[in-house]
Amino acid sequence: MVFKLFYLSITSAILLASEPSAFGAGDLDQPNPYGLTKAESTILQTKKDLQKISAKSNDQANQVDTLRERIDGVQTIIESLATKSHENRISLKNLEEQSLKDRSNSNEFNNRLAEALGEQSKIAEENSDQIAKINAFLQEITKKIDLLEKRFATKDELKKLSQEVASIKKTASNPEPKPQSNSAISKDNAQNDTEASKAFRSSDYAKAKILYEHLVKENYKPAKSNYMLGEISYYSKNYSEAIAYFKKSASLYDKAEYMPTLLLHTAISMQKSGDESSATSFYNALINNYPDSKEAGIAKSNIKN
Repeated sequence: MVFKLFYLSITSAILLASEPSAFGAGDLDQPNPYGLTKAESTILQTKKDLQKISAKSNDQANQVDTLRERIDGVQTIIESLATKSHENRISLKNLEEQSLKDRSNSNEFNNRLAEALGEQSKIAEENSDQIAKINAFLQEITKKIDLLEKRFATKDELKKLSQEVASIKKTASNPEPKPQSNSAISKDNAQNDTEASKAFRSSDYAKAKILYEHLVKENYKPAKSNYMLGEISYYSKNYSEAIAYFKKSASLYDKAEYMPTLLLHTAISMQKSGDESSATSFYNALINNYPDSKEAGIAKSNIKN
């Protein structure tokens, strides 16, 4: 009997001792474990710290991967820019070489022109005014070459100038007679300008030309006067002369309100003279600088045709 009571006591103690474990006490795998010893608490805290470190490590790894992707993208862009920069350097080098060749060709034309002037000197001796006119043409061409080198410096422009030099050389042997003075010329240049405009509007180009040439000599509104002389030559279908006057006007003042018309008529004169390459350059210059003008619309149409 005593033994039985002792057995029951031991059994009850064992059951009471094992009862907390049945409800999760001391189980570190539970979400919120309880009944932990000091060692188990330390293990649990260490486990939580490791989980946090692992999560942070994963975040940092993801950030590193993202940064690597961005670096790869930037490196691709840099490589593309480097390739384009190399191509641009090659293109610039080719343009410089071509420009040197074009300048050499221009110098050759100038030398030939000088020889032609020497051959024609005997004829020009009898007409000093014509010699002065030819020299003026040469000065205008030299100024225009300098202007084009500063503003455009294109192959087509230099080619156009070379062709114009050849054209001037051709016409030098057959100079046009200088218009005689006209009683319509007044001492008042403002009045001469008004009369010249009236004569031009009424298509009296001979009278208008005499008046505008006088105004050029007097240096009275030289840019406009040269432009109007160019218009007279243009409508008279003397395209080489028109080009020379237009160039002179543009070199004196290239901000005038008539510049779209000047560029258009210069391009058409070149086209009529057979220099389509230079004509296209002037058409494009007109379109680029005065895109909203009616002259630009005409230029676009002429390029298409």
